[in-house]
Amino acid sequence: MPSWGLKSCSEEESSSISRSSIQEARQSRLISRQHGVSKHSVSPRRIDPGDRFIPNRSAMDFDMAFYLLTQTRKEKEKAAALASHPGQTYGKLLAERLLPNRNRILAFQARPPASSSTAEETREISRSADRMLLIPEMADDYYLNVLDWGSRNILSIALGRTVHLWNGTDGSTLEMMMAEDDLGAAASVSWAPDGRYLALGLNGSDVQLWDTDSQRLLRTLRGVHRSRVGSLSWSNHILTTGGKDGKVVNNDVRIRSHVVHSYRGHRGEVCGLRWSGSGRRLASGGDDNLVHIWDLRRASTATAPRTSQGPWIHRFDKHASAVKALAWCPFQSNLLASGGGGNDRCIKLWNTENGTCLDSVDTGSQVCSLLWSKKEKELLSSHGFGQNQLTLWKYPSFRKIIDLTGHSSRVLCTAVSPDGCTVASVSGDETLRFWNVFGSPETTRRSPPKPPPDLEPFSSFSRIR
Repeated sequence: MPSWGLKSCSEEESSSISRSSIQEARQSRLISRQHGVSKHSVSPRRIDPGDRFIPNRSAMDFDMAFYLLTQTRKEKEKAAALASHPGQTYGKLLAERLLPNRNRILAFQARPPASSSTAEETREISRSADRMLLIPEMADDYYLNVLDWGSRNILSIALGRTVHLWNGTDGSTLEMMMAEDDLGAAASVSWAPDGRYLALGLNGSDVQLWDTDSQRLLRTLRGVHRSRVGSLSWSNHILTTGGKDGKVVNNDVRIRSHVVHSYRGHRGEVCGLRWSGSGRRLASGGDDNLVHIWDLRRASTATAPRTSQGPWIHRFDKHASAVKALAWCPFQSNLLASGGGGNDRCIKLWNTENGTCLDSVDTGSQVCSLLWSKKEKELLSSHGFGQNQLTLWKYPSFRKIIDLTGHSSRVLCTAVSPDGCTVASVSGDETLRFWNVFGSPETTRRSPPKPPPDLEPFSSFSRIR
């Protein structure tokens, strides 16, 4: 029994000592915090990332949260209508960047810092051309399309009755394809997808197909138009031609009866033609200030020619002048850019799915051509009757990045190299200039994949009749 009393007494003393030591430890920690002394003060303090179930008060805007909670239904509907307006896209993006977390009532963590990508900041664009070639006898005609750059890195330019070929790999030039006097001068040129065959639209209404390897005329398409053929565009084996007679014609170059479909919708000269990247839709621009969107699936593939009097998908009539400049966006298949002439001066962006105009910008001068970048979200336009400049725009903000000057007359046509870096431009000042606009080529180049045999326009024929 006494041993038990002794044991009981020692437990009480031990408990009392333990409680006192804990109190002393708490007091010492409190004093240390008050004086800024910490056992772990040497190591940096780790920032608490927050809890996904507990809102982060420091990342919240209480004024905005109160406004969102007390906003009336009518105010919400009005705000939603304004946000859906096409012209508000840039403003919305700008507000999200400058005023983070202002569209939230509860914020559980602060937004991560913006990416520190400096690709655009470090990219230098020269305002002057890298190279210039003289091209005498260049016609200063807005409606012609006399420049194209093929997939084999050969640039073609039509000067009167002569077509010149410039090899972008070794810089060599070749003069060939003297057209007959009665056929007139070349009004348009366009390379086939394989980069070997070249189509020429002539002032005398005929269309010629040339083999540039053998430098010989393969075929002449007659009876397609009644006057000059100023625009051409390829979609695999289909060569689409646009004439001064207002017709747009699909020609299957593999067959003898080449006219497979004819579109009618323009009341003036067709001066712009562009197939989409998928080859399903065709955009045409005319001297009647109209842009039409056509669907290949609605076109007949029968050998007998058929005419469509009005089955276009969309007709855009917002331009106030002729529309020659057309460009399909490479990273958004349903986006089309169009540019108007001297009385319009606008670049417009169209959603070809629902037919709405997404944006419009007044450039201040005639828009002669448009090119999308294959690497960045940028659009290049060429102009006349002002600075005769090339202008690079940022998409979707339409912020002007740079003006490229040097031409002393309007920049009629532009074409981009196969690597998507260099842009060639021709002007009424009789010069051909090369601009390093879209960056430098990749350090390791891969040879482009060879298309399957059924996609090559002349794969199953040794010659074209």
